[in-house]
Amino acid sequence: MSKPWLASYPSGVPAEIDSNRYRSLAHLAEESFAKFAARTAYVQMDKSLSFGELDRQSRAFGAWLQQRAGLKRGDRVAIMMPNVLQYPIALFGVLRAGGTVVNTNPLYTARELRHQLVDSGAEVIVILENFAHVLEEVIGQTSVRKVVVTSVGELLGFPKGSIVDFVVRRIRKGVPVWNIPGALRFGKVLAEGAGLSLQAVDLNHDDIAFLQYTGGTTGVSKGAMLSHGNMVANVMQSSAWTEWALPQDESGIAITALPLYHIFALTANCIVFLRLGWTNILITNPRDFPGFVKELKKYPFTYIAGVNTLFNALLHTPGFDQVDFSKLRCSLGGGMAVQRAVAEHWKRVTGNVLTQAWGLTETSPGACINPIDEDFNDSIGLPISSTEIGIADDAGNMLPIGEVGEICVRGPQVMKGYYNRPEETAKVMLPDGWLRTGDIGRMNDKGYVFIEDRKKDMINVSGFNVYPNEVEGVAVTHPGILEAAAVAKADEKSGEVVALFVVRKDPSLTEEDVIEHCRTALTGYKIPRHVYFRKELPKTNVGKILRRELRDEAQKL
Repeated sequence: MSKPWLASYPSGVPAEIDSNRYRSLAHLAEESFAKFAARTAYVQMDKSLSFGELDRQSRAFGAWLQQRAGLKRGDRVAIMMPNVLQYPIALFGVLRAGGTVVNTNPLYTARELRHQLVDSGAEVIVILENFAHVLEEVIGQTSVRKVVVTSVGELLGFPKGSIVDFVVRRIRKGVPVWNIPGALRFGKVLAEGAGLSLQAVDLNHDDIAFLQYTGGTTGVSKGAMLSHGNMVANVMQSSAWTEWALPQDESGIAITALPLYHIFALTANCIVFLRLGWTNILITNPRDFPGFVKELKKYPFTYIAGVNTLFNALLHTPGFDQVDFSKLRCSLGGGMAVQRAVAEHWKRVTGNVLTQAWGLTETSPGACINPIDEDFNDSIGLPISSTEIGIADDAGNMLPIGEVGEICVRGPQVMKGYYNRPEETAKVMLPDGWLRTGDIGRMNDKGYVFIEDRKKDMINVSGFNVYPNEVEGVAVTHPGILEAAAVAKADEKSGEVVALFVVRKDPSLTEEDVIEHCRTALTGYKIPRHVYFRKELPKTNVGKILRRELRDEAQKL
């Protein structure tokens, strides 16, 4: 197929990457452990973990898994933790032992956790004690036979009476009571594993590294099988698009606010910068924005990744404009559409472009990115190296440049399929390796891809398609609006109309104000017919707005 995007590539970005550079993620990690042993890999609450320490502790955890938990090649291990130092230790321990990681959202309800543990067949789980009571409710209905429990401060090692010790004790004070017979503490497991040997596992690109569950915002959560080959390819693809503009020494600092168990931060922060020998600053509770800003003031950071809602919230947090942005080279937005108003505000405050990228769990996740030094242009960027993007009609036929259809992806980062769900896999995989993404968009003659919206979020007003992103993008340009989400509401006359949920910045803002503002930039059928004000919008733990919940709510109003 024609690849118009290649002519738009920045100088130095290759058309193809060599995914055979690493046999597996374990190979990649072990190379970095040896190369950068003295450098700081992760920091949490001012406590640092060097690459050398990460090597020793992940080796100990991997050895314990093999020799005490009976882990065999491909066996699944669930990790249910926020951004704490234990996460990378557990992650690389599982991978080095030859296991498959099942990343698990710590905020899951008992029903959601049971589904994921049963579906994945996980036999071991590493869990933060704050959430162990949820596991206690369902563990008897799962295959889990080994439980390793840890706490926020277990590895921090701060002197008793220090301010950080005080903060950690306050966090632990609210931990619910739980009782799981046979559960082991993480520190004890590491101590035992240090006296055991890790048996090398000859992993290759076909081995499954992750069962990475989709967010479940549009239905039942499914486990995308991401192989070592998928992940290595995406790390190399991401690196090809960023390394040329970023420092290649230990001065590199990445702010990791998105949870590492989410595919975006997992690849774009955890593994990409492990390969480069950078320091990841772990933000354990990014929803505490005043505390988040205090952390940002401590470090002359080079890179920050997030979703639109996170960037918007930071911009409206007192003190953010006093952060030192002199070293900032890349601000990467993904996970949901970046709004122009937010991107322009971000550049005014930080002096740095908010670069939009795009992908999904099924693509490990990167598929498109804008050149990181180009101004915001509303597109999700160009197909990254070794990646093809096609726009298909409902029958799966590829459409000409400029036409709107479903965005499809083909490349080495595309998943092997959904775990134990061949019928679901068949729904999204076209012949010749094309993945149907469910996103509606178009490509221009320079190869830039533009998303119109999610296929399932489309609003159909009297036969006319309305894209929620467009309505939301107009709405948030009103100075009195902090956030907005557009959804479909059933209507007798037109089938559906636009309902807009709004979080006010100006408490005096009225429904009429919002509608009149939208009228200046939207054609008649796109203008919201209903405006509902809320103190906050429902979001996933990553910060993506849950339109499905709002759509259900709109039908009841």
